[in-house]
Amino acid sequence: MHYQTFYGGKYLNQYGKKEAGDVTHVPPGWDQWHALVGNSQYYNYTMSVNGKEEKHGDKYDKDYLTDLIVNRSMKFLDDRSPQHPFFIMLSPPAPHSPWTAAPQYEKTFVNTKAPRDGSFDKPGKDKHWLLRQPLNPMPNSSIEFLDNAFRRRWQTLLSVDDLVEKIVKKLQDLKELDNTYIFYSSDHGYHTGQFSLPIDKRQLYEFDIRVPLMVRGPGIKPNQTLTAPVLNIDLGPTFLDIAGVNLTQVKMDGQSFLPQMAPSLRNGTARPYFLVEYTGEGHSTPDPACPKLGPGLSQCFPDCVCEDAFNNTYACVRTLKDYNMQYCEFADSESFVEVYNLTSDPHQLENIVKKVDPAVLQVMNQRLIRLQSCVGNSCRDTKY
Repeated sequence: MHYQTFYGGKYLNQYGKKEAGDVTHVPPGWDQWHALVGNSQYYNYTMSVNGKEEKHGDKYDKDYLTDLIVNRSMKFLDDRSPQHPFFIMLSPPAPHSPWTAAPQYEKTFVNTKAPRDGSFDKPGKDKHWLLRQPLNPMPNSSIEFLDNAFRRRWQTLLSVDDLVEKIVKKLQDLKELDNTYIFYSSDHGYHTGQFSLPIDKRQLYEFDIRVPLMVRGPGIKPNQTLTAPVLNIDLGPTFLDIAGVNLTQVKMDGQSFLPQMAPSLRNGTARPYFLVEYTGEGHSTPDPACPKLGPGLSQCFPDCVCEDAFNNTYACVRTLKDYNMQYCEFADSESFVEVYNLTSDPHQLENIVKKVDPAVLQVMNQRLIRLQSCVGNSCRDTKY
């Protein structure tokens, strides 16, 4: 059966990453393709519209990208063939920088500050090299910077709230809401002041690796919270499962989480642990604002706090079933290892690598090695 498809948002390459790309290129499988060319913007951007270049200016009513995306998706719903199912993916820029709010939301959250709980402005004690660099406590200039970013991000997300409301209302009007699955998620977490890091997303801790995921649809009971871990790589298999595709014939690392959401529709088990990995990015020359730290750094913010570096390269295994634990190995000159017990230390304040039973560390190391090398079905074989 042919699914009618619509994409609106940031330009993606075949690996799902943002890139400028060839404006004439439309990835196979899309009936409608409306993609921002380049990085996140709200005004004054270029779009690829079904392979044709479309320039936009700075007029809110016709150019503000979050609104443009939802308006075009609703037209797609109006024009669709009711005899065929549809798939829509909307990827607005919010809340990415430059955090440009819609005019009606520019004065909201004026007294809002980033949360001060957990690991906010705590020193990066016993952590990898990059976390040992920030000043602690943070200077007032860094705190003002991160609070401003926090407010502006929230302002841009109000337009995303509007997007969700409009889509749900349209589906109600079309009498398709009860027959449609809606997924709300994100591409990464974010920190604002945790361990004295002003703003970014490139660390191994829960505040950077956890993302929102809310789902509604047929077979899913309302007002329930599931603790089974779900990864971004599971979204594709779940969509295919809903569409009736035989997943045993699909070579993907992820797995469908439809059995967890709607056990009346599917049988299946949740994964007991999963992989977290990142390859650090840096510049070969020193940052002019931070010459004392030398080369290899990037994403340097006020007060010479650099959020990334070549040696900010790590791989972790996060376990929930037998141990609520995270085990991470760094590819750096120290071969640094961080281990956290998330039950007793949910904010990951204490690196317990020197206190853990060596047998447990060996198990975690073996799981990490297997997850880093697995492909397809072998990624779901979690007997070890």
